[in-house]
Amino acid sequence: MDLNNILSQLESFNRDEVEKLLQQYNRENSHTFTFDQKEEALRSKLCQSVLTVLGRQVQPSCQKTCLETLRILSRDKGILAPVATKEGMLTLGKMAKLHAGEEGDSNQKNTQEDTPSTEEEKVVVEALKCLCNVVYNSPAAQQVSVDVNLAHGLCASLRTAHTWHHEVGLFTLRLLFLLSALRPDIRGVLRQDWDAVRLLTEVLEHTLHVCWVGRYEAAHPGPQAMPMPAHDNERAMEALKALFNLTLSDPGGEEDDHQFRLIAAILRHLLMLKTETEEKTEEAHSHAVNLLNNLPVSCLDVLIDIPVQGGLEKYNGKNMDAVQVLLDFMEKRIDKGSNYKEGLTPVLSLLTEGSRHHREIRRYIKAQVLPPLKDVKIRPEVGTAIRNKLVRLMTHVDTGVKQTAAEFLFVLCKENVDSLLKYTGYGNAAGLLVARGLLGGGRGETQYSDDEDSDTEEYKSAKPFINPITGHVEEPMPNPIEEMTEEQKEYEAQKLVNMLDRLSRQSVIRPMGVRPDGTLAPLEETLYDLPEDDLGSDSD
Repeated sequence: MDLNNILSQLESFNRDEVEKLLQQYNRENSHTFTFDQKEEALRSKLCQSVLTVLGRQVQPSCQKTCLETLRILSRDKGILAPVATKEGMLTLGKMAKLHAGEEGDSNQKNTQEDTPSTEEEKVVVEALKCLCNVVYNSPAAQQVSVDVNLAHGLCASLRTAHTWHHEVGLFTLRLLFLLSALRPDIRGVLRQDWDAVRLLTEVLEHTLHVCWVGRYEAAHPGPQAMPMPAHDNERAMEALKALFNLTLSDPGGEEDDHQFRLIAAILRHLLMLKTETEEKTEEAHSHAVNLLNNLPVSCLDVLIDIPVQGGLEKYNGKNMDAVQVLLDFMEKRIDKGSNYKEGLTPVLSLLTEGSRHHREIRRYIKAQVLPPLKDVKIRPEVGTAIRNKLVRLMTHVDTGVKQTAAEFLFVLCKENVDSLLKYTGYGNAAGLLVARGLLGGGRGETQYSDDEDSDTEEYKSAKPFINPITGHVEEPMPNPIEEMTEEQKEYEAQKLVNMLDRLSRQSVIRPMGVRPDGTLAPLEETLYDLPEDDLGSDSD
């Protein structure tokens, strides 16, 4: 479509003709995401001209059409200069009814306005979509957004969340998420000055239809509960993402503690809910896990302390339903076999810290993940049980993944090296032991309760025959030197020494030893570290 023709009509401002031409442009480019660079200057002029029209008194239908054009143009990062100005952002903020840059109580302005018509609501939605695109694509627009207090207008809008039409709420929350993600410097202001964490928590509570039966206990949705509607799920996800950004910094104070416990209780409720598809349910649980990781670990007791619903007597009356959901989620992510760093490590970290600080959580998870050993004829990493899957991850190529999986199992074993080796074998655990300086055995630094694990009779009888490196009972192998003479054995031994010496001199390998503190070091250094009595004497 000829942009010059549109620009000339905009300059003469024949409203009907302008609206008709822009509608045609919008239809032709609704799915356009890459643009002709030769027309970049023309698109920039069109951007400015559309903003000029929006600054005039025009009908909502014309405003909506202009904003649709601007939304399409805002996909092009190169032409956003006219919008990324104070005037441009204030115009869009006004269209979105955010009252950016205005003095006074924005909340009062919002609540005093008449209920918008359907056409006016469409204008608000299109303006919010434009702001999302512009803020995402333009660092200059991000700075202007901070300068004109756009986030303050968004927080004022949060106060009227119960009156939102779905798309107004969705894009208001998305814009707040984008701003808090792209401008970390405003997170503190959002939390401390504008009470954004509390407001977002209220939005989440309202969206998920939480019904409280205790201070930090929501009513159980029940097995016959309907799946969460798609619109509610979409808004909840945006609220969770914004809350994640705002809780990244260190919390503090009793008021924060109460707020975080409230969030934990709402997230527990979310874990109990189902959405319309399994994929969406998993996405919701993923966002819940990410946010739970940001909360102080002391707040995780809210997940299991459910007085009204009650729990399991063997776990001191604690309710483990949410923990089981997290375990199921973890196993699904392992079974996917891809994207472990973003998809799996957050839930592993959450369960690790929960187990480290809450005895009942650790005991329950260990019973599911590391039940008492019976069959020790199979290597720990072979099989389909959750233990086998986690042990396989201990030697994953991604260092972060293998460290997180190993740390999880180590905590379940109360950071006891001997207990860990029983379930994993020395070979699988070597990386963790090296990193922790525990090659010589011992325990980690965390103090755990004194309850002891009891071995099965099958394990006790097989224990003397278990290969500590592989962690299983191996089939007897023929002895390769059994038929050799003493001279042949000596010859092969000397040959092996010479080969190792040559590889060492060529720096292909480097012999290592273990220091008294359990850390690895070059062999010659570890010999120097030994007490003289351990070195022995050279005299006959």
